[in-house]
Amino acid sequence: MGNNRRKRGTKTSSFGSPGRINHDSTVFYTSKLYEGLPKEQKVKYVENSVPAQFLNKVFCKSSEKMEELPDDSVHLMVTSPPYNVGKEYDADFTLKEYLSFLKAVWKEVYRVLVPGGRACINIANLGRKPYIPLHAFIAKDMFELGFLMRGEIIWNKASSASPSTAWGSWLSPANPTLRDIHEYILIFSKGTFSRKNMDERRSTISREEFLEFTKSVWSFPAVSAKEVGHPAPFPVELPYRLIQLYTYEEEVILDPFMGSGQTGIAAIKTGRHYVGYDIEEEYVKLAERRIRGFLIEYKSPNLFEFTEGNK
Repeated sequence: MGNNRRKRGTKTSSFGSPGRINHDSTVFYTSKLYEGLPKEQKVKYVENSVPAQFLNKVFCKSSEKMEELPDDSVHLMVTSPPYNVGKEYDADFTLKEYLSFLKAVWKEVYRVLVPGGRACINIANLGRKPYIPLHAFIAKDMFELGFLMRGEIIWNKASSASPSTAWGSWLSPANPTLRDIHEYILIFSKGTFSRKNMDERRSTISREEFLEFTKSVWSFPAVSAKEVGHPAPFPVELPYRLIQLYTYEEEVILDPFMGSGQTGIAAIKTGRHYVGYDIEEEYVKLAERRIRGFLIEYKSPNLFEFTEGNK
């Protein structure tokens, strides 16, 4: 008789719940703790096509206005915003001005994402006197724009961290300095957490990748700025993981700060399309050169067709 009993679902309690069987967390999510935060919406799924002439291209312009992209046309945004934006925009930005500039880009990203589309922002915090928690400021701005936060990933760069000796007060509590060996990847959704199940499209993530990529701490090395030719490149592994986890094959990946082209390479590697933006002509040419180099090295006819037809 006991073997035929159906397992009862779990629900949130004052002491938590170790099980997760048909878990009912209504009590938690309707508590006052969630007042004032963006809430999931019931929206009709809309998906517009990006014109073919704009796919698999890097545009030399600001991503504050992405007229090439229709509303509800991008499935995933992956980027790492520039830290030396003041120099590149011929202005010495204050923190407020810098965040305002980024917020204008995030607002445009919200417009072009499909309902349930994801926005992933790789960010490192800055300074020591005082420490500037950029990830916290950006999260606040994303909330104000209506984005739903899905979580954050800690990118552990310990294996490639600089052997810094900036200890502050060595072996003394007078003023010891923390040495950052991590960056953040902030994950957001537009309007709803779930995306429409695309039965006609293929998910390319393996079981092993899914188990690894859904962890909140990722460990892989950084890449050399000198080797890539860009002052702050992230490794292809970073956008690769996010693309595999959050999109189907042949969907559109956006990087509004394309830099050295890592997101474009990861998109092609996974059979997706990409669109990138960068205001520096030097970096646009670098990204295009590195993407072409990847195609040649990959030696795949399908990949050549994938990009050559959209120049």
